[in-house]
Amino acid sequence: MILTWLYAPGDRPAVVAKALGCGADAVIVDLEDAVPVSRKEYARAATAELLGERPPVPVYVRVNALDSPWGGADLNALGGLRGLAGLRLPKISAPEQIGAIADRTGGVGLHALLESALGVERAYEIARAHPALRGLSLGEADLRADLAVSAETGLDWCRSRVVVAARAAGLAPPAQSVFPDIRDLEALAASCVRGRSLGFLGRAAIHPRQLPVIERTYLPVPEEVTAAEEILSAARATPGALALPDGRFVDPAVVAAAHRTLALSRRVVTR
Repeated sequence: MILTWLYAPGDRPAVVAKALGCGADAVIVDLEDAVPVSRKEYARAATAELLGERPPVPVYVRVNALDSPWGGADLNALGGLRGLAGLRLPKISAPEQIGAIADRTGGVGLHALLESALGVERAYEIARAHPALRGLSLGEADLRADLAVSAETGLDWCRSRVVVAARAAGLAPPAQSVFPDIRDLEALAASCVRGRSLGFLGRAAIHPRQLPVIERTYLPVPEEVTAAEEILSAARATPGALALPDGRFVDPAVVAAAHRTLALSRRVVTR
């Protein structure tokens, strides 16, 4: 279960190397927004060199959009590398884009970033476009601009849409988009609490100091673990729907949620 995804710019190999040792569950090497045009080729070459061998944590690469001058070269350079865990695909707005990219990358896991109103509107079609697609996420900065949204709650419908689409297509719950203020950890925590309530699991980060906050917020607290254990104990003793002494109703959906809670709690022990 990946809870923390740490972005690092592909044209700065020293920063990428540091990111690999920061404790993130996965690192996203960015070839897109974080890299100026003059350094696109260098970033691609440096990332390909890095991924010639398996890094210590899973590494995903956010390539440039396929309709940009650099996207096709990114796919050609990275698709078959043994150290590549997956590709993050920006500005996806149609299911056909997923199939076209999957055909060029030999079955590597793909993650679609929805950054426009059209992409969000087609979220379910995109989510089930190809077996190589492993996840959906929002690109909230571009989406805000596309929708002319200023309030934080203005994207909540889009967030729920992506969560529902991923679930309906059998994909993992989406991770939250990045929180842009690396200094305000209190606001980050509050935003993560809200994201968790909407059905997200984990979050992308742009600075290592954000990682502990994200992880702490998304891991179950002891009370949640205890409640999950009580639910599973009751379900084992009395299969089928039942009510606990405190009034909580237990059915298969509640049992499944309890299993997820305990799986997340065990993650603390196994890391």
